[in-house]
Amino acid sequence: MKREYQDAGGSGVGGGGDMGSCKDKLMAAAGEEEEEEVDELLAALGYKVRSSDMADVAQKLEQLEMAMGMGGVSAPGAADDGFVSHLATDTVHYNPSDLSSWVESMLSELNAPPPPLPPAPLAPRHASTSSTVTGGGGSGYFDHPAAVDSSSSTYALRPMPSPVVAPADPSADSAREPKRMRTGGGSTSSSSSSSCSLGGGASRGSVVEAAPPATQASAAANAPPVPVVVVDTQEAGIRLVHALLACAEAVQQENFAAAEALVKQIPTLAASQGGAMRKVAAYFGEALARRVYRFRPAPDSSLLDAAFADLLHAHFYESCPYLKFAHFTANQAILEAFAGCRRVHVVDFGIKQGMQWPALLQALALRPGGPPSFRLTGVGPPQPDETDALQQVGWKLAQFAHTIRVDFQYRGLVAATLADLEPFMLQPEGEQDANDEPEVIAVNSVFELQRLLAQPGALEKVLGTVHAVRPKIVTVVEQEANHNFGSFLDRFTESLHYYSTMFDSLEGGSSSQAELSPPAVGGGTDQVMSEVYLGRQICNVVACEGAERTERHETLGQWRGRLGRAGYEPVHLGSNAYKQASTLLALFAGGDGYRVEEKDGCLTLGWHTRPLIATSAWRVAAA
Repeated sequence: MKREYQDAGGSGVGGGGDMGSCKDKLMAAAGEEEEEEVDELLAALGYKVRSSDMADVAQKLEQLEMAMGMGGVSAPGAADDGFVSHLATDTVHYNPSDLSSWVESMLSELNAPPPPLPPAPLAPRHASTSSTVTGGGGSGYFDHPAAVDSSSSTYALRPMPSPVVAPADPSADSAREPKRMRTGGGSTSSSSSSSCSLGGGASRGSVVEAAPPATQASAAANAPPVPVVVVDTQEAGIRLVHALLACAEAVQQENFAAAEALVKQIPTLAASQGGAMRKVAAYFGEALARRVYRFRPAPDSSLLDAAFADLLHAHFYESCPYLKFAHFTANQAILEAFAGCRRVHVVDFGIKQGMQWPALLQALALRPGGPPSFRLTGVGPPQPDETDALQQVGWKLAQFAHTIRVDFQYRGLVAATLADLEPFMLQPEGEQDANDEPEVIAVNSVFELQRLLAQPGALEKVLGTVHAVRPKIVTVVEQEANHNFGSFLDRFTESLHYYSTMFDSLEGGSSSQAELSPPAVGGGTDQVMSEVYLGRQICNVVACEGAERTERHETLGQWRGRLGRAGYEPVHLGSNAYKQASTLLALFAGGDGYRVEEKDGCLTLGWHTRPLIATSAWRVAAA
């Protein structure tokens, strides 16, 4: 069976005259072969070869293999390319059941080059430089991008000259004939694409003539360099950090004209980044803009604001282990302090939805000898609609305690600030029987004491109130950061490092969780809402001042000094709490990057090498 070139006038492989001629030849060849004796083994495989032609066919197959191998090795840039293009456009391939004729036809075609095409007209001068241009915003796909005005901004991107294409080997170019290129939707040919865009917008399916390679090389050598804007994400990230810090410095110096110019660049630079860097830069950019334009965030004063804050807190609890770690370590310290006590009382300075206490109630229910009588006092802010949200939390906890058979009492205290509390509010109600065992008190504060630093003297008053009720233990969980010192620039720099790590942990934890298990329903929502939760803190740290700046985080060392001066001494949390906290993180999906460390009797949870929150326990110092 033979394959034949199509006539130059036929555009497809289905020309009527050619196909009729091929069929006639096939029929005639089949009739002749039936009369000859064919090799039975090759006939069983579908090839018709006369026994007398076996030696000749074997020799021709060896020649064909050598010819095709030499064509691919000797001239990979010219001969092989022309051969493959020739076979792809001008040849019809059939099943070579007539092995002898097919091999002979292949040898003749390899020895005969494809018919030459008429010479092509010269392409525009800068067609050869189109391969160095990586896209444009004009009408053509390879239109040259406009140069960027670098004088308008310190952080503007600068144009970089593109490299000039080196001329190809003259000997290889002279051996090749000009080829006709057909452009299509997926074509990647630089010469055809540039001719299409520079020639007035030719249609994508039109035939375009390309200049010979020698002409393209000379045009490339004479053409001026084309400016190409190269965006390096790492360089853009450095510029982004510099813009944030420069804007913060301008704000500190009250140079609001420069700060306004810088803050306008931050969204553009942040858009070039990905993942946590882009998100945290967007929140800091928004906070700086609020500071520059004096548009301070309003406090949560409506019912919708309060409900939204509770919702964000719940999502933050679900998406990452920080609040779980805080609750677990504080509960462990309280549980150890309540060992052997029959009447216990916990005062929670921020009860919120009461998520911390079911685990403690369950641990007390499993205690040898039975659970103690448990009383809980929950402190919370007043609701805008004057509803008793604290009472609703108490009802839910009471139902849970009833199911596990724990004697439970609850009281909610509404206070606009913890400084409004008095010692008598934390004491047991009514008169106690002299025969009753005295009540053991524990005070718990998770991310609450730092808010008192915005009010002069408020922290000292609260610590004095707690000291008056003589608790057996006081558990304190705070952010391990220093956002309440020095100048605005120092505070901004420290918060930028801290929240960048927090956002990294959210990204890393969510990606690890997705690898370990299929995404749960609402998992993406938890991360987004957690980012909003942290974004509100960023806005308060950066954009607010005075009493409005309630996020005043301090380090464990600073809290140690404050509590020591107030008459408290530290309680060592112990290795048992450390081991159990590590076990908790091991069960948390995506916990590979989180680290628990013991530091001077306290426990910290961080992301890799950066501690982010710290749990400490205290008691009233002996007189």
